[in-house]
Amino acid sequence: MQNIFELEYSKVENILNNIGEKSYRIKQIYQWIFQKKITNFSQMSSLSKNLRNYLEETFTIGLPKIVTINNSVDGSQKFLLELSDKTNIEMVLIPHLNKNTLCISSQVGCARKCSFCATAQMGLIRNLTIAEIVGQVYLAQLELGDKRLTNIVFMGMGEPFDNYDNVISAVKMLQNKEMFKISPRRITLSTSGVIPGIEKLSREGIRVKLAISLNSAIPEKRKTLMPITNKYSIPELKKTLQNYSHRTHFPVTFEYVMIRNFNMGKDDIKALIKFVGDLSCKINLIPWNSLNYLSYESPSKMEITDFSEKLKRINSAVTIRKSRGNDINAACGQLAFHSINDKNSLL
Repeated sequence: MQNIFELEYSKVENILNNIGEKSYRIKQIYQWIFQKKITNFSQMSSLSKNLRNYLEETFTIGLPKIVTINNSVDGSQKFLLELSDKTNIEMVLIPHLNKNTLCISSQVGCARKCSFCATAQMGLIRNLTIAEIVGQVYLAQLELGDKRLTNIVFMGMGEPFDNYDNVISAVKMLQNKEMFKISPRRITLSTSGVIPGIEKLSREGIRVKLAISLNSAIPEKRKTLMPITNKYSIPELKKTLQNYSHRTHFPVTFEYVMIRNFNMGKDDIKALIKFVGDLSCKINLIPWNSLNYLSYESPSKMEITDFSEKLKRINSAVTIRKSRGNDINAACGQLAFHSINDKNSLL
């Protein structure tokens, strides 16, 4: 049997059309799943008994298992999820005013070895399936109840473009009007700068917001933070982003993790201004969220303010992202496993 969340709507429609079912029946199935939140085919009472039996014999509706939920003082929630092979991932639900943002994972671990990130210390275990990606979103919607999930960011565990095909299939499902019905402008893919993935995305016409984890525009510093720079240089990255903007007309967001005494000096500001100066973009400044097994330091409020003020020469919007869920290790760069407290627990 196949998890129905592995299949795009059109594929399920073709399967059922081939056994003589009308298109309106397929719509009913998805209404049960996505509007009524029913994941048991036998409970879909508007369907014929024969169709319910066929669905039970042909498909499953499998979801990751919630192991624990950690609640932050700021209202954020971190979910430790168990997958069918007993591996684990984390996702974070972040409420703010009338918005509910879900930060989801695309891999178990990550291969990109960014030196400031907890997930990178795990290494890559495996890619997530389509069903494991969209399953996170479905679980969040169940948890929210009558509240609406407004935004999805692929900023959890993993590099989305290292799992390109499954991530893009998941994005299509999230945007499908018969399924999750989430606007392209409310879905963000964040990448460390995997150039082939950015190029492919720009050519395929998938409408989605793109965020680049930049963190330094000085090559040697970025190489220290992000070894991917050894493969895809900063000039190559910029050229790719210029092409992306030209093809898609979507602005790019740059994520810049601020690290005290490392990437917040005059030279860093000069290089950043030069890099983004002719790009349609905005910059999110993110204070580094401390991990007790890494030697970096978080900047003070004064240092953050001073750094952001000096970037006002850029014609793009510059915002400071307030860290959420820091007290439960749910903030940017902190996702690894629920129980990690020191480096030894990663081994």
